Amino acid sequence: MGWWIAAAVLACVIVWAVMAYNRLVELRNRIANAFAQIDVQLKRRHDLVPNLVEVAKKYLSHEHDTLQAVIAARGQAQSAAAVARREPGNAQAMAGLAAADGLLGGALGRLMVVSEAYPDLKADQTMRELSEELTSTENRIGFARQAFNDAVLDFNTASQVVPTVLVARLAGFTPASALQATQSEAERQPVKVQF
Repeated sequence: MGWWIAAAVLACVIVWAVMAYNRLVELRNRIANAFAQIDVQLKRRHDLVPNLVEVAKKYLSHEHDTLQAVIAARGQAQSAAAVARREPGNAQAMAGLAAADGLLGGALGRLMVVSEAYPDLKADQTMRELSEELTSTENRIGFARQAFNDAVLDFNTASQVVPTVLVARLAGFTPASALQATQSEAERQPVKVQF
C-alpha cells in the first residue's frame, strides 16, 4: 500500500514537471514570436530608409555627410537585427540591437531636421508620404517592443518563481533580456538646451 502512495506522488511530480517545462517552452516561444513582430517592423523601416535618402538626394546635394550617416546607420541596424533574430532575448544581441537602432533613429532625426530647412524638400509629396510612413512604422515598432518586453517579463517571472525555478534550472532555461531605450546612465541624463 505504501508503494502505491509513493508511486502516485512520483507520478504527480512528473506530471507537474512536464507541465512546468511545457509552460516555459511556450513562454520562450512567445518571446521569439514577439521579436518576429519587431523584426517585421524593423525591416519595414529599413526598406523605407533608401527611398527617403533617394528623395532627399535631389534636394540635399551638399548634405552628403547626413545622407551617408543614415545609410551607414541603416546597415548597422540591419546587421544588429540579424544577430538578434538568431537569438531573441539574448542580452548582448538585444543591447547591440538597441544601440544600432538608436544610431539609426538619431541619423533619421538629423535627416528630418535638415529637411526642414529645405522648403522644396519639405513640400515634396513623396517625402511627405515617406515621412508619414516612417512615423507610422516607428509607432508600430514601439508597440511591438512593448509586446516583446511583456513576453520577456512573463517568461522571466515564470522561470524564477518557486517551484518552477527548479525545472527551469534543470532544463537550462536562462533569463531573457528586454529591449531598453538606453543602456548607460549618461544617456539617461536630461538634455541641456542653451540658447
